[in-house]
Amino acid sequence: MAEAAGKVNALLTSLIPHTDAPENRLYDAMRYSSMAGGKRLRPFLVIQGASLFNVSESCALRAAAAVEMVHTYSLIHDDLPAMDNADLRRGKATCHKQFDEATAVLAGDALLTLAFGVLADPKTHGDPQVRCDLIASLAHAAGALGMCGGQQFDLMAEKMKLDMGSITRLQRLKTGELIAWSCEAGAILGKQPAEIRHRLQLYAHDLGLAFQIADDLLDAEGSEAEVGKSVGRDAEAGKATFVSILGIERARAQAAMLAEQAAKHLDLFGEKGKLLRDAARFVVERRT
Repeated sequence: MAEAAGKVNALLTSLIPHTDAPENRLYDAMRYSSMAGGKRLRPFLVIQGASLFNVSESCALRAAAAVEMVHTYSLIHDDLPAMDNADLRRGKATCHKQFDEATAVLAGDALLTLAFGVLADPKTHGDPQVRCDLIASLAHAAGALGMCGGQQFDLMAEKMKLDMGSITRLQRLKTGELIAWSCEAGAILGKQPAEIRHRLQLYAHDLGLAFQIADDLLDAEGSEAEVGKSVGRDAEAGKATFVSILGIERARAQAAMLAEQAAKHLDLFGEKGKLLRDAARFVVERRT
């Protein structure tokens, strides 16, 4: 994962330009948030998924950089006063605190737009149909039918009583759809049939839920120093979470079960799927 992060970071640095013009403040904000650290889990999933089908590393890295741009944009906007009003992200000042709110909004907008530009470039894949498939599927995962819809649901959740089914749907939209795209992108790049893509979707579904339960556990149990952002916010806001409904121990057991289930979906890939199976276990054992 660290090796993948290093390669993606190098590409992100090259894709965000420098200029002496006044708009360089925007590029600075884009770089600041893009290079603020993080596990780079989504890029790792793209790269490892692509390796199952012998996709060239240069193509996989561009898709990995694109999804990290979309993820970073979502964090910038999520931290704004209009949303979570957070001061800390990945152990550093959030974008709107380091710069200002207007620049943070523009930095998120610019990263989202650049992500689709990267996928549209022939350097990402020589077949225009593959590029269109990547763009269309990421638009679905990131838009109102995915991440943005989930964020709206999350904003409303503070005033709603949610059961397990509703929380699962919320998190599938807000977090799971982008993780699912990351898991499936390699198969799209490799022009794999529907049944292979479906197997990766099943893996992603369980991985995404395990990831979110682990996040809820970190919010309930972790420290700000460990996690790199404010903790305990869900409880303060009165939000229903996997932890608030299941309790700490049942939530931890559920996350571990989902991780093992996710790993089993990759059995058909044999040894080539080992790192993706390891990633499923990593998401529930992490402390950040």
